Amino acid sequence: DGEIALRSIRLRDAKVVERELMENRRWLRKWEATNPYGPLTAWDMRGSIRSLLAQARQGTGLPFVMEHRGEIAGQLNVSGVVYGSVSSATLGYWVSERFAGYGITPTSVALATDYVFFTMGLHRMEICIRPENLPSLRVVEKLGFRYEGLRRKYIHINGSWADHFCFALVREEVPGGVLARWHDGRVPADACVIPESDREAARHPLDTPAP
Repeated sequence: DGEIALRSIRLRDAKVVERELMENRRWLRKWEATNPYGPLTAWDMRGSIRSLLAQARQGTGLPFVMEHRGEIAGQLNVSGVVYGSVSSATLGYWVSERFAGYGITPTSVALATDYVFFTMGLHRMEICIRPENLPSLRVVEKLGFRYEGLRRKYIHINGSWADHFCFALVREEVPGGVLARWHDGRVPADACVIPESDREAARHPLDTPAP
């Protein structure tokens, strides 16, 4: 879509992706999924990419890089792909700070969701976001992902279990595609409304009861 592209990750991307991650540690760390059973002993980017490509071969994931004018700007992974009666997937991403504000993330999320719906034939795409992650909340708001609820201590982030707001779309909601609906200004204004009760609950983690 214009200057923004989504493509499959390759082993030869390892050095560039690792450099972007290292240069953006301060920017990304607070949103980064971590291992609850202890830190990894080493950072093996090629090994990580091999694992992602193995998931792609097995049909359980789709690992992408996001590009701006041909330059790698971040990663987007479709994971947890399930076929059959569930027919769904989940989506996560990161983008380098120097590429923030170019519309790369919403465009890439739209492209990936359209691919999953109309090429793979899946039915549902889910995105879960930390309540504090305002840039990512703006992404789902722009694209009209429908709010589905608060998930308590859902993903281990930056060293601890963290609450997440859950958003989703099903194929019937976007018959012409997510990207086209966004570009055409047809995103429902109220799709992404988060009830104040959930916002208030998210301000009080389970291990910190409200007064």
